[in-house]
Amino acid sequence: MTILEETRFIMNKYNVHPNKKLGQNFLFDEDSLETIASEVTKNDTVIEIGPGLGTLTAILAEKANKVIAIELDGKMVEILQERFKLYNNVQIIKDDILHIDIDKIAPKAKIVANLPYYITTSIITKLLKSNIKDITILIQKEVAERICAEPGTKKAGAITYFVKYYADSAIIKNVPKECFIPSPEVESSIVRITKKDKKAVEVNNEELFFDIIKTNFTQRRKTILNSLSSIINKEVLKNILKNSKIEENVRGENLTLEQFAEIANSYEKMNEKE
Repeated sequence: MTILEETRFIMNKYNVHPNKKLGQNFLFDEDSLETIASEVTKNDTVIEIGPGLGTLTAILAEKANKVIAIELDGKMVEILQERFKLYNNVQIIKDDILHIDIDKIAPKAKIVANLPYYITTSIITKLLKSNIKDITILIQKEVAERICAEPGTKKAGAITYFVKYYADSAIIKNVPKECFIPSPEVESSIVRITKKDKKAVEVNNEELFFDIIKTNFTQRRKTILNSLSSIINKEVLKNILKNSKIEENVRGENLTLEQFAEIANSYEKMNEKE
């Protein structure tokens, strides 16, 4: 039985359909599934986010020491519990990944996931702030390209800088929409994210640093002076840019991670003196 046939069989057996509200699209392409699981070994504990019908879960269970599958959909949880009831290395948790303390469950685990497109950024943000080191995710191709873009290029966005601050990332495979049930409207990509041992730049106030980057990219067509003047006094900002040797009329999307860090650190120091 092929994975496509297996997927249809399980859907028919339990009379289930992908939940659009939860962004469910069932991947049945064997090569893509094997690619997602390719870095998993018998020494690993793996956290799988949104296992759905358990197609990837079954592959992971053969490769890993333990699989912790976190699923929000109650119907899918019932299917997973039935499907893996004889497995001693698969744990099913019904919960929202955004509400779970990952470091308490398994701080040294690897993450694998076919992520719902509508909450991709929120989940990546949470994962990178945890102690997790290795993340392999299947996400919308456009978002994957943004994550893996170089800061200062056209495809870069706020998420680019956030990921680069914490980790290295790369697209390892593109997945056509025809490989899913149902077929999404967009193409997908498998991305591997590896946490750095040391953060890319030194910042005194991470919250301020990310706030500056986020503010800039919500107004990315404005110059750095105009985009950031909504949170930093314009005259103060002019001095910061001058001291940092950053042109006032440059767009923030053209700045490096180091330049954003310099702006944030300079502003933080000025606030400390006041």
